[in-house]
Amino acid sequence: MNHSDPPLPEHRAGAVTRRDILGMFPALAGLPLIGRFVKRSLPRLRPACVVVPQQTEGPYFADVGLDRSDIRTDPSDGAACAGVPLWLEFNVSRVSEYSCAPLSGAMVDIWQCDAHGRYSAFRDSRAGFDLRDKQFLRGHQMTDPQGSARFVTIFPGLYRGRTIHIHFKIRTDPGRSSGYEFTSQLYFDEALSAAIAQKPEYASNSTGRCPNARDSIFRRGGDQLTLAVEEVEGGLAASFAIGLQY
Repeated sequence: MNHSDPPLPEHRAGAVTRRDILGMFPALAGLPLIGRFVKRSLPRLRPACVVVPQQTEGPYFADVGLDRSDIRTDPSDGAACAGVPLWLEFNVSRVSEYSCAPLSGAMVDIWQCDAHGRYSAFRDSRAGFDLRDKQFLRGHQMTDPQGSARFVTIFPGLYRGRTIHIHFKIRTDPGRSSGYEFTSQLYFDEALSAAIAQKPEYASNSTGRCPNARDSIFRRGGDQLTLAVEEVEGGLAASFAIGLQY
């Protein structure tokens, strides 16, 4: 088990811009940039925490118990998933009536498909994969005293019928039925997703991509779950702030 945080590369100031994306992928010159991370306005007198909607867990959650920051490899053989590296940080707070405080000791699980749209630990005959003996792109971390949990993953590939997304689950006491559980999904800017789809690792699986606006799950609050992504040395980085009310 790896309890150490992965090294974060040096960030460029600000979120990814149109110039950033077009510099990486000139063929996208005609694409607009839309969909920035939107913080939900809280009622007056509420603290300034970001409260976002829960969304469906989906069919591919597996409680595999992998305590690790870098989820790109499969623990059975160490093989790494190809794709654009993504450094992802969660900043978790607990919201009370008049305060907002970092939530330490909470378990943050993430899981996602690879560049080819496949989920480990499952068989899906319709999608054409059987990976029940694999556990890549899965893992959890506990939030530190500042409420942070950090991961290294890859930008997700296309899973047919869905827009590009990452699943996450936060549990305050996973060993007890009385613990609080929050499950939702993270999304990406359309122009960035289109740009990544042209990379060699993703190109063979980019036909028929479902945009955010046509995704039935995204339409139920996905604008509040869209990451502001930065280009960094060696890949991409994003942080996500979330306030839990329980």
